[in-house]
Amino acid sequence: MKIATYNVNGINGRLNVLLRWLKEETPDIVCLQELKAPQERFPLKAINDAGYNAVWHGQKSWNGVAVLSKFEIAEVTRELPGDKEDSHSRYLEVIINQLLICCLYLPNGNPYPGPKFEYKLAWIKRIRPMNYMSVDFLKFWG
Repeated sequence: MKIATYNVNGINGRLNVLLRWLKEETPDIVCLQELKAPQERFPLKAINDAGYNAVWHGQKSWNGVAVLSKFEIAEVTRELPGDKEDSHSRYLEVIINQLLICCLYLPNGNPYPGPKFEYKLAWIKRIRPMNYMSVDFLKFWG
């Protein structure tokens, strides 16, 4: 199984590049970061036409993550536990062929010092204690 990750840096603006790469490299599973597209602007038809299923967590501007797969995908969660107020689209867990796939887009944290750097540190603290299985995942397989 071929699993790849790709910082697409704007899925709609670089859709032709992504589709060409998918055709050339033929990964089975792809984690995308930095979609820069709200949920309703994700190019699902083009992704499906390329032979992939998709689960995505879109957001306008800088964030957004997605998982593409040649296989069936079951979403587990799109929320990194630990901060109900976090509105950034940076985390997505899915199940593909009984495999847990976590796609994340780690905060940059620039400039230092400042609120973006503090957010990054807090975000990393939220992910570190995880045993890479969310509570939702455990319920999913309950």
